[in-house]
Amino acid sequence: QVQLVESGGGLVQPGGSLRLSCAASGSSFSRYAMAWYRQAPGKQRELVAYITSGSNTNYADSVKGRFTISRDNAKNMVYLQMNSLKPEDTAVYYCHAIGVGGGWGQGTQVTVSS
Repeated sequence: QVQLVESGGGLVQPGGSLRLSCAASGSSFSRYAMAWYRQAPGKQRELVAYITSGSNTNYADSVKGRFTISRDNAKNMVYLQMNSLKPEDTAVYYCHAIGVGGGWGQGTQVTVSS
């Protein structure tokens, strides 16, 4: 199973930027599609963005044009660049490896507040 560890969360003012990182273990990382999800208090976990093994990407409408997902297969890393952050982006962000043997990270808190 792929083990995932997120980092890069924190407190940022509205309009600011953060870059989340997800470090993956395992030699089969490049075969997995990878995704970022988020869960705000009292809400269901929702898909933010995903990237296929071939680096095709897709985004939730709420983050299109502001967030960018990318991957570095040589380093077993996935990133989420978040720009123009809004208070409604506040949530715990999770990295997810999609497929058999995939898994979830422990999450990293992102708080957007003045």
